[in-house]
Amino acid sequence: MERRRGEVSAIIEEGCKFEGNLSFNGTARIAGIVNGSVFSNDTVVISEGAIINADINANIIIIAGSVKGNIKASSRVEILKPARFEGIITTPSLIVEEGVIFHGTTKMRDKKNTQT
Repeated sequence: MERRRGEVSAIIEEGCKFEGNLSFNGTARIAGIVNGSVFSNDTVVISEGAIINADINANIIIIAGSVKGNIKASSRVEILKPARFEGIITTPSLIVEEGVIFHGTTKMRDKKNTQT
C-alpha cells in the first residue's frame, strides 16, 4: 500500500528513549529522547518536549523541541517556538520563529536545480 505524502510513518512517543542510528522512509515524528543520528528521505518533526542529541539529515526538518547537533535539510528547516537549538544548520531555506533559542551557525546553499 502506497503512503500518502505527509502521512506520519514513524513515531517515537514522549517517554521513549532511543540511542543509535534511526533511519526512516517517509515522515517521522519524535517526541521522546534520541541520542545518535536521524535520517529520513522525507520530513522529520521534533515535537515540543523532545530532547535530541543527534545529527539529523532529511528533506524537511521541523523543530519545536530541544536539538543539539548538526542538521542538514535538502529543502528547508523550520524552528518553532519554544524550540532550543545548538549546532550547525545546512539548508537552502531557514525559518526561525520569534522566541526560539538559537545557538549556532547556518550554512545557506542554493537548492540543486533538478529540472533541465
